[in-house]
Amino acid sequence: MQLKITKVLNNNVVMSKDESNQEIVVMGKGLAFQKKTGDAIESSKVEKTFVLENSNVAKKLAELMKETSEIYLDLSYKILELAKSQLTYKLDNYLYVALTDHLSFAITRHKNGIDLKNPLLWEIRRYYKQEFQIALKALDMVEEDTGVRLVEDEAASIALHLVNSQLSGENMDTAIKVTELVNNILNIVRYYFKIELDEDSINYERFLTHLRFFATRFIRKEKAENTHDDFLYEQVKKKYTAAFECTERIAAYIAKNYDWDISNDEKVYLTLHIHRITNRHQIDSTS
Repeated sequence: MQLKITKVLNNNVVMSKDESNQEIVVMGKGLAFQKKTGDAIESSKVEKTFVLENSNVAKKLAELMKETSEIYLDLSYKILELAKSQLTYKLDNYLYVALTDHLSFAITRHKNGIDLKNPLLWEIRRYYKQEFQIALKALDMVEEDTGVRLVEDEAASIALHLVNSQLSGENMDTAIKVTELVNNILNIVRYYFKIELDEDSINYERFLTHLRFFATRFIRKEKAENTHDDFLYEQVKKKYTAAFECTERIAAYIAKNYDWDISNDEKVYLTLHIHRITNRHQIDSTS
C-alpha cells in the first residue's frame, strides 16, 4: 500500500494513515520537503513509523510540532521503545506528546542555566525502580543525541511520565498524588513497627504494587465493592493483631486527610501485606 500524506508537520515528519485507516506518524530526513497533503510518501526516505491509536493525540502532536524540533519526537520514540521492551504494562500514546514536550522544555531550560529540582526524586527512585532505571538510560540517550546532560531530577520526571501512562487518561498531577499517598502509607507502617522495610524483598514489591493500585483507585474515586466476607475479616483481625492495628491507623489517616472510608475487604488485603513485610523483622528481633 502506498502511504499518502494527510498532514505535513515539518520537513521530516508527516501524518498518514495505514491500511487499517489508523493514523500514523512517519519520520525521515527530508520526507516532506516540497510535499503537500495528498502526495505519496517515498518509502526509501521512511526511517520510523508509529501508530497513534487516539485521533486527539494526533491533533495535539501536530500542534506541538509547529514549535518543536523533531529531534525531541525522535528521542521520545526511542525512549518509549526502550520502555515498551521492559515494562509489563501498556503505555498510553499520549506519551509521545507529553514526553516530547517535556524533553524540549527541559533541554531549553538547561541551556539557559535552569535545572529544576524534582521534590519526589527520592520517592520515585525507591518506589518506581524499573521506571527510574529506564529514565536514567533516557538521560544517556538525550546526551548522545543532543550533547546535553540533564540532571538526575529530570530522570525522576521522565519516570513519572511512564508511571502516569499506567494511569492511562490521567494527568501528571494524578501520578504525583499516587506517589505521595503511597509514601505516606509506607511511612505509617515504618513508624508503627519502628523498622526499616526490606525494599529488595518480593513481599515489599507486592505491597508496593498493591498500594499503587489502591492509591490509583482512590484518586479516581473508584471504591472497591465489599464482598461482606465478615468471617475472613474477623479471622485476619484476630490472627494478625499488630498488622491489623497498623491498617486501622492507615484507615484513620485516609479518612481524616482524604475523607475516604476504606472497605473491610481493603483492610484485609492491607493487613495481609503488612504482616508479610513486617513478619521477617519480628522473627529476627525475637531470635
